[in-house]
Amino acid sequence: MPLDHYVSQVHLRNFYSPATPGHMHAIRKSDLMSFPCNARSVCRIEEGNTNPFLMNDRAIEEFLFGVEPEYNASVTKLQDGKIDRECIHAIAGFVAYVTCCAPAATRIHTGPLRGTLESTAAILDKQGLIPPAPPSLGSKSLTELLSEGTVRFDIDQKYPQALGVDSILERVSVWGNSRWEILLNHVADCPFFTSDFPVVIEEASDRTINRIVPLTPNLAIRIVPDVGLSRAVPDLSFPKFTSRHQVLRRSEAIGINRLIVRCAENLIFYRDDYEWIGDFVAKNRHYRIEAVTERVPFGTGFTDTSTQRIVFRRPNV
Repeated sequence: MPLDHYVSQVHLRNFYSPATPGHMHAIRKSDLMSFPCNARSVCRIEEGNTNPFLMNDRAIEEFLFGVEPEYNASVTKLQDGKIDRECIHAIAGFVAYVTCCAPAATRIHTGPLRGTLESTAAILDKQGLIPPAPPSLGSKSLTELLSEGTVRFDIDQKYPQALGVDSILERVSVWGNSRWEILLNHVADCPFFTSDFPVVIEEASDRTINRIVPLTPNLAIRIVPDVGLSRAVPDLSFPKFTSRHQVLRRSEAIGINRLIVRCAENLIFYRDDYEWIGDFVAKNRHYRIEAVTERVPFGTGFTDTSTQRIVFRRPNV
């Protein structure tokens, strides 16, 4: 059975350390254990890219044939300001792939589906279409049982993955037709990290969500999405793409690394083993991305709105 990498090896190899050839440094948020590793040994799941909900259960692998071989050349084009269609497609494709297939992505996208099921249960309860639970469960309604946690919907995480794969070209089109800020990090002692979910979210002033993606220790991009393209027909010639280069100040580089740690699912990867990294991760490890869903009454039913947020998770005492 194939061991599928949900963060591409070509991405992770850019974070190899000159001090440990063929390896990079890693630290876990869960227990702060640090260790050397290589790209092949992490961020992989057996049959991770096989999805039984799709007619072609390995469809995402075909998509990656047009992304991963172009990745390193595309990073160089971004650095040199020689951006072309192939560059945009490869980088936007990498971002889209991670946000479909990484375990963090499938976990996050499960939240809105669970919210839809719970809203549907509440509507059916209101209409008297679901009988109360047996006396052993207090003869409560399904809505009450869901609210108190006695019952919960169990969603196969391959299903949100399938929805993501099915719409991956739409994601590539939206992000590839948006504004990119190419972030150059010349702060010698604070290079960028990466992680097992290297697509950082950043809430903009207008409440939209930007994506920041570290590509090398010295290069990242901020994608400022054009929300007006969310329902447009995909255009992979990227006629609306714009970009600008920005050299970061120290505080900005530190801020991006803080977001990388907070948005990671568990593993942080880095090139240079500075003494400050352990404490830095420890201060930011009790966060992760969650889908925050709000149920708003509408007519005889509800409207669910869901957005991604970086949420503090109280550590177990």
